[in-house]
Amino acid sequence: MLVLTRRLGEQIVIDGNIRLTVVSVKGDRVRIGIEAPPSVVVDRQEIHDRRKQAPDQVPHPCHVLESDCRAQGVPVSAR
Repeated sequence: MLVLTRRLGEQIVIDGNIRLTVVSVKGDRVRIGIEAPPSVVVDRQEIHDRRKQAPDQVPHPCHVLESDCRAQGVPVSAR
């Protein structure tokens, strides 16, 4: 496992087309923003595990509209 240290607002780039951004740090919680092509499925570990155990019961992730993200206070990067 590669372990990297990042500060608030800094990014990690994977394979040139996936970006992880440290969005906020509060106590022991870190919020990470993820930009990836639509073909890349991004899940929390517990969702990934549930999807593997019961693929028919956990819906496939859908694309969230930027307006929905903004309404929920989730940062959306400028393109």
